[in-house]
Amino acid sequence: MMAARGKSGTKKEGRYTISVVAERFGVHAQTLRLYEREGLLAPSRTRGNTRLYTEDDMAQLAVILSLTRDLGVNLAGVEIILNMRKKMEAMQRQIREFVQFVNTSMTTPDVTEDPLTNAIIPLRASLRVDPTGRKDSAPEPASEDSEIVDL
Repeated sequence: MMAARGKSGTKKEGRYTISVVAERFGVHAQTLRLYEREGLLAPSRTRGNTRLYTEDDMAQLAVILSLTRDLGVNLAGVEIILNMRKKMEAMQRQIREFVQFVNTSMTTPDVTEDPLTNAIIPLRASLRVDPTGRKDSAPEPASEDSEIVDL
């Protein structure tokens, strides 16, 4: 029995009571309460303090039950695994954002770029050396016999 329904298309669509979830997954309601006490599940609550489980909560429960039933992981291990999964998902999201930033940066010209960075010839023309090998303190206009220093 569905207790409440959110707006269509949202992640919160489909909220189920503890008895419905317990029956669906073949566990006792006390098991779900234990998972909540241990911090493995966090169902929302109604004003009357009734637990309501979303589709995301049930997906999390499926992972918990798979780890405990199929792989024999204890609840402390489940907590560690779930925390590691959250961190990995956050890291993957950061990597995707970084790759998107790099791709965007490489395809979009940077308007704040210094025009002299890529203008080697005008920069070279301003660095003249006198015959003694010292840099001039003030650049002079280029003459035929002046030497250009390569950088």
